[in-house]
Amino acid sequence: MLTESIDRYAAPLAVGVDAGGTRVRARCVDADGRTVGVGHGGPGNALSVERPTLVRHLEQALEAAVPLGLRGAVAGVVGGFAGAGQGGGSARGRGVAEECLAEALARLGVAAALRVYGDVEVACAAGPGAPADGLVLVAGTGAAAARVAGRRTVRVVDGDGWLLGDTGSGFWLGRQALRGALRAVDGRAQWGPLVTLVLDRVVPGQADPGLDWAARHRLKQAIAAWAYTRRPVALAELSPLVVSAAQMGDTGARSLLDAAAGQLRDSVRALEPSPGESLVITGGLLGPGGPLEDRLRTAVEPMGLRCAAVPDGVGGAVALARLLIAESAEMP
Repeated sequence: MLTESIDRYAAPLAVGVDAGGTRVRARCVDADGRTVGVGHGGPGNALSVERPTLVRHLEQALEAAVPLGLRGAVAGVVGGFAGAGQGGGSARGRGVAEECLAEALARLGVAAALRVYGDVEVACAAGPGAPADGLVLVAGTGAAAARVAGRRTVRVVDGDGWLLGDTGSGFWLGRQALRGALRAVDGRAQWGPLVTLVLDRVVPGQADPGLDWAARHRLKQAIAAWAYTRRPVALAELSPLVVSAAQMGDTGARSLLDAAAGQLRDSVRALEPSPGESLVITGGLLGPGGPLEDRLRTAVEPMGLRCAAVPDGVGGAVALARLLIAESAEMP
């Protein structure tokens, strides 16, 4: 375990946490903005991850980000959590997030000012200049668009979960890909590279367009059994196959990516943006170099928005943690 001395860094230290549906990211910086450490943990959705598991994932990320010998120098911690923003269950999610983050910090011996935001709020702050107001579009495992004012979410579009919404997300892409595979197996659609990739993942060794109809029926049953016996996140884990198939020239896969970008554009449009407003885009599908970044930029160009892609919200959480330290220092 790393036990660095504070002598190398300018105190106080700030810690930012971005807890998304797929993983927890944490970063610790010193007073000069230099990175002290980074860490990662498992899924961090405050509404869907059980409390003991969420605490463990947070602890894993924080333990790696804050070396043992520096934990007493941490003065401010900000966490941005999926499931802790505005909308259904937000109050409960924010409460769970704060309690779990406090417990993880206590286990590591970190006593610091603490504040919790939703994931879109820290994503907004990750934009150029750490803006307090603007539009945010997150598309990774799930998807949501939001308007942020005064660093708090005032309006949300989608973010309704894998079953009811999250259109344009990894969930959505994976589900559409699996539906397309079923359609191809029973003869309603063409059997292209995407179908083969999906079936090789879901039912290895059974992807054969030459199967007779009895075998195809058994194959459909196996596909359905796979889908209905796994956690929903398994659908999102199929989304990279859509990207791979599109790179192989599969027209259906390319159409799915185009459709996903169109769905995300519609979510932004529903926020009634004004020309010149800031739009921060992030998540595995929209971050720098993400498979939907260029498509989304093209789709929203007519809106006249200032679009900035950021890899995740942890930079925004760090910026807010530094502001929290400054606020705490000004308090009597």
